[in-house]
Amino acid sequence: MTNWQGGGNVDPLQQKINEFLSRFKGQKPPLKMLSSLAAALLVAWVVSGSFYQVGTEETGVVLRFGRYTDFAQPGLHFKLPFGIDSVYLVKTGRVMKEEFGFRTVQPGERTTYTNAGLNEESLTLTGDLNVSDLEWIVQYQIADAFKYLFHIKDPRSTIRDVAEAAVRKAVGNSNVTEVLTTERALLATAIEKDLQTILNTYDIGVRIVTVKFQDVNPPESVKTAFNEVNEAEQEKESLIFQAREQYNREVPKASGVAKSAILEAEGYALERLNQAKGETARFLSLYAEYRKAPKVTRERLYLETLEEVLPRLEEIYIMDSKGAGALPLLPLRSSKEGGK
Repeated sequence: MTNWQGGGNVDPLQQKINEFLSRFKGQKPPLKMLSSLAAALLVAWVVSGSFYQVGTEETGVVLRFGRYTDFAQPGLHFKLPFGIDSVYLVKTGRVMKEEFGFRTVQPGERTTYTNAGLNEESLTLTGDLNVSDLEWIVQYQIADAFKYLFHIKDPRSTIRDVAEAAVRKAVGNSNVTEVLTTERALLATAIEKDLQTILNTYDIGVRIVTVKFQDVNPPESVKTAFNEVNEAEQEKESLIFQAREQYNREVPKASGVAKSAILEAEGYALERLNQAKGETARFLSLYAEYRKAPKVTRERLYLETLEEVLPRLEEIYIMDSKGAGALPLLPLRSSKEGGK
């Protein structure tokens, strides 16, 4: 196609015509020559209008007399001239992006942004009646070029309106803490699914790639108070983690001590039980012997008891059964100990 706008650009075909006419210096060229020139111009116009180029990221939608006929893939293609075929190029191979709450001023290695005059987009009301300053992006790709062109009048505005409604709905069903801190990723995923569902009902041939929260902050007027609350929450979480750490350190230790005490008590109980069983068995055996010879057994028990008790005594007194007094007894033990 020839661009006749922009004053500084001269069409090559027009330049050739001007050079051809300048040869006659004000004289009229021959009619035959003019006819040939007109025919050449007509052929050139027909040929130039019969071919079109589709870029690598584009898909061509071909209409014949205003009715869809085919899609054109990247490359050079032929079409019928004189307005019979018309081609619309749609960038189906590119991921498109819509920005909310901010705009990209200058892309590049150091991209610059601005949010001036975009407060109405970024301020959202949460479910607990708090306000958050939210910046987000929606990335989408055109899946069906014909639907994108002809099923809706302004698909870009529709995508923006539906995306803003979906975000405000999700944020309005959440509290401010979830929006600002913990649930941002889950909210973005839910918004992405909701947005795709709504656009599918419109049937505009768009596939949502991602919904991402770029920046979420409280409004400037309450940012200081919110930061203090956030610091308190972080301190609270830190104390909880410290308590859990101490719990994990002390409880297993106490459990080990308790288990050791239980095992020691069980061992002591088993020892006492076995000892009692042994004493019982010994008593029963003595009782059996006692029943066989009571007198002999009593004397034997008496003598065994004296053998066990007398060595522990320092002094021994033997009393006469007739009451005559104590019998003299040499201190044999003291003498024996002194003779060592």
